[in-house]
Amino acid sequence: MPLPPPRAPRQKVHLRQISVEGYRRDDGMLELEACLRDTKEIDYVLASGVRRAGDAIHEMRVRVTLDADFTIVDAQACSDSVPYPGGCDTIAPAYRQLVGLNLMRGFRRTVSEMFSDVRGCSHMTELLLSLPTAAIQTLATFRRDNEDGDEKPFQLDRCHALETSTQTVRLYYPKWHRGRANDP
Repeated sequence: MPLPPPRAPRQKVHLRQISVEGYRRDDGMLELEACLRDTKEIDYVLASGVRRAGDAIHEMRVRVTLDADFTIVDAQACSDSVPYPGGCDTIAPAYRQLVGLNLMRGFRRTVSEMFSDVRGCSHMTELLLSLPTAAIQTLATFRRDNEDGDEKPFQLDRCHALETSTQTVRLYYPKWHRGRANDP
């Protein structure tokens, strides 16, 4: 079901785009390339100068390489467009600290702590928070989502709809449905 129509006339003034592309490398590793881009629909005056309508105010990129367990084995970051050149674009090397983190084990919390406040770029950090689910979607490309094996499918118990006591799991993954106390 789509959102209801807006309640009042409006004009778009800002656009934030976050994209994540997932790759499988020839060596079997996965790579995610992510980008956060902010633009305005009108000329935008900053202390560092005017950004023309449509020009990027923020354009941050990150690439992480993942092993089979979703552990980051390499990380690169850059800032192609920033509001404060010579300041914002100097933090990218700090994101090498991502190496060794696991996307499936406390990644969002750890990243939020490691790069909070002046220890990171708020936009780069926000971009990183989308990586765990993008990694799962990248891996899902190569797995049937309801394989009949002895191992619980990786996506179960990772979101509301796929919690193993739900009707969704009863319907699509009956082997793994655990039911509730009052279920028939």
